[in-house]
Amino acid sequence: MERKKYSKKYCKYTEAKIEFIDYKDIELIKHSLSERYKIMPRRLTGNSKKWQERVEVAIKRARHMALIPYVIDGKKVIENPFKI
Repeated sequence: MERKKYSKKYCKYTEAKIEFIDYKDIELIKHSLSERYKIMPRRLTGNSKKWQERVEVAIKRARHMALIPYVIDGKKVIENPFKI
Protein backbone atom coordinates (compact mmCIF):
# COMPACT_ATOMS: atom_id res chain seq x y z
CA MET A 1 0.00 0.00 0.00
CA GLU A 2 1.38 3.37 -1.02
CA ARG A 3 1.57 6.30 1.34
CA LYS A 4 -0.19 9.52 0.46
CA LYS A 5 2.12 12.31 -0.59
CA TYR A 6 1.23 15.60 1.02
CA SER A 7 2.35 18.94 -0.30
CA LYS A 8 5.09 20.69 1.60
CA LYS A 9 3.68 23.17 4.08
CA TYR A 10 5.17 26.63 4.01
CA CYS A 11 4.96 29.71 6.16
CA LYS A 12 2.65 32.27 4.54
CA TYR A 13 4.21 35.11 6.51
CA THR A 14 7.80 34.33 5.53
CA GLU A 15 6.85 33.93 1.89
CA ALA A 16 4.92 37.23 1.86
CA LYS A 17 7.95 38.94 3.51
CA ILE A 18 5.79 40.44 6.25
CA GLU A 19 7.80 42.19 8.96
CA PHE A 20 5.13 42.66 11.62
CA ILE A 21 1.68 41.19 12.29
CA ASP A 22 -0.63 43.92 13.52
CA TYR A 23 -3.46 42.79 15.80
CA LYS A 24 -5.80 45.23 13.99
CA ASP A 25 -5.27 43.44 10.65
CA ILE A 26 -8.03 40.82 11.01
CA GLU A 27 -7.77 39.62 7.38
CA LEU A 28 -4.14 38.59 7.93
CA ILE A 29 -4.86 36.87 11.25
CA LYS A 30 -7.93 34.96 9.98
CA HIS A 31 -5.76 32.38 8.18
CA SER A 32 -4.54 31.08 11.53
CA LEU A 33 -8.01 30.75 13.09
CA SER A 34 -10.46 27.85 12.80
CA GLU A 35 -14.17 28.32 12.02
CA ARG A 36 -14.78 28.44 15.77
CA TYR A 37 -12.06 31.10 16.09
CA LYS A 38 -9.58 28.89 17.89
CA ILE A 39 -5.88 29.31 17.18
CA MET A 40 -4.79 26.64 14.70
CA PRO A 41 -1.59 24.70 15.47
CA ARG A 42 1.61 25.00 13.45
CA ARG A 43 1.30 21.52 11.97
CA LEU A 44 -1.93 22.55 10.24
CA THR A 45 -1.05 26.09 9.18
CA GLY A 46 2.55 25.42 8.20
CA ASN A 47 3.81 28.52 10.02
CA SER A 48 7.36 28.64 11.28
CA LYS A 49 7.86 28.75 15.05
CA LYS A 50 8.77 32.45 15.03
CA TRP A 51 5.69 33.47 13.06
CA GLN A 52 3.34 31.17 14.97
CA GLU A 53 4.37 32.88 18.20
CA ARG A 54 3.81 36.32 16.67
CA VAL A 55 0.40 35.26 15.31
CA GLU A 56 -0.63 33.98 18.75
CA VAL A 57 0.32 37.28 20.38
CA ALA A 58 -1.58 39.25 17.72
CA ILE A 59 -4.69 37.04 18.12
CA LYS A 60 -4.62 37.38 21.90
CA ARG A 61 -4.29 41.16 21.61
CA ALA A 62 -7.16 41.29 19.11
CA ARG A 63 -9.32 39.22 21.47
CA HIS A 64 -8.49 41.54 24.34
CA MET A 65 -9.54 44.53 22.22
CA ALA A 66 -12.77 42.66 21.26
CA LEU A 67 -11.87 42.49 17.56
CA ILE A 68 -12.09 38.67 17.60
CA PRO A 69 -14.46 36.68 19.85
CA TYR A 70 -12.96 34.51 22.60
CA VAL A 71 -15.52 31.71 22.44
CA ILE A 72 -18.21 30.85 19.93
CA ASP A 73 -21.02 28.70 21.31
CA GLY A 74 -21.37 25.42 19.40
CA LYS A 75 -25.16 25.62 19.41
CA LYS A 76 -25.26 29.18 18.09
CA VAL A 77 -22.48 29.28 15.50
CA ILE A 78 -22.44 32.70 13.85
CA GLU A 79 -21.66 32.71 10.13
CA ASN A 80 -19.43 35.77 10.36
CA PRO A 81 -19.11 37.47 13.78
CA PHE A 82 -17.37 40.47 12.18
CA LYS A 83 -20.62 41.52 10.46
CA ILE A 84 -22.90 41.84 13.48
